[in-house]
Amino acid sequence: MTSRERFLAVLEGRLPDRVPVTLFICDGGHFLNQLHPEIDSWDHHALQLKVIEVQKQFGADVFVRMLYGVNDPLHIHMGGLDVSQQTENWEVRTEHIAHGNTQIARSTIRTPAGTLTQDFSTTEVRPGTFVFACTKKPVQSEADLDIAIRYEPRMPPHWPEQVRQRVASIRAALGDDGILGTWTPHGPFNNSSLLVDHDVLYSLFRVDYPFYEKLMNFAMERILDYTAAIDAAAPDVHCVGGNVPGGFLGRANYDRFVLPFERRYIEYVQRNGRPAMYHNCGQIMNLVESYKSLGARIVEPFGPHPLGDADLARAKSIVGDAYVILSGVDQVNVLQNGSIDDVRRATVAAMEAGKPGGRFIMQSIDFLEYGTPPENVQAFVDTALAHAAY
Repeated sequence: MTSRERFLAVLEGRLPDRVPVTLFICDGGHFLNQLHPEIDSWDHHALQLKVIEVQKQFGADVFVRMLYGVNDPLHIHMGGLDVSQQTENWEVRTEHIAHGNTQIARSTIRTPAGTLTQDFSTTEVRPGTFVFACTKKPVQSEADLDIAIRYEPRMPPHWPEQVRQRVASIRAALGDDGILGTWTPHGPFNNSSLLVDHDVLYSLFRVDYPFYEKLMNFAMERILDYTAAIDAAAPDVHCVGGNVPGGFLGRANYDRFVLPFERRYIEYVQRNGRPAMYHNCGQIMNLVESYKSLGARIVEPFGPHPLGDADLARAKSIVGDAYVILSGVDQVNVLQNGSIDDVRRATVAAMEAGKPGGRFIMQSIDFLEYGTPPENVQAFVDTALAHAAY
């Protein structure tokens, strides 16, 4: 089998010749910047091509996840309302403020019904590695939400063709060496957390359900055009963020207040047959059963303690054939900071837990960090491949 055939077999519920073995390499900064600091941090196309090349050099099945350049402007994925466009009823003024290694874009949005404000921060955590966040949320009240619902501009007309071209270029470079995923807009709860403060969101469904319901519906509906445009570009997998409503919420809260919205969005994402991969990089075991009702065809990454709380063997026994599990080895405590022997032991243990029965993809738990020894990554790939055959 080619790497592409191998991945697709798993996604379709068939048993491949062996477990696909891949690496989560972020397409900007982090491990990629460690290996190739010469590449411009803002040249997203060059970085995505390098993700393909690096995975092939390690001997992995390539899974390239496109975030940057697809989610452009960044509010689609990183938070805040759309300040990249203006209309007669959506007047934006942005002040740029430097604060140490952080650049803050402080925006004031004037509408006929009132004024909204937000901060979007870009922090260079080390040379070439940036993190992005909406650090002052625009929705502080239900009245603010009503303004956003009424006046925020929709997706610009040029956006679908922009995404189609960017995906097509990376797909052509990838060929049969693997699959292409896009970081499609998050699930509704994650998206809501990009607009309101987390401490408000985590209690809102209990203290003011009508406000919460309106927020969740808006958080989903405002990104459906972008989701449809990404789907039309035909990625192999839609990567969908679902980490904010983690297992710490408890299954009862998740099933009652979160799952109905997330399931509706996943149905929309997968309506044309392309699978969604639901990403919860925190506590997960309380929700393993709930995810069987979510409908996503893949769930990741089942991080072990201390990254999360996953017991991979137990998760496999609960899931059965309900969805594919993508999981593997702790990228911080083992791959970045462990010995080669630590890597080999953890890789064998993860493969033994995940491989039986199929529907499993082996990967570093989350994206490889800056400072990860390449020899540890090579040991992970080599050990996984040695134990991957069915």
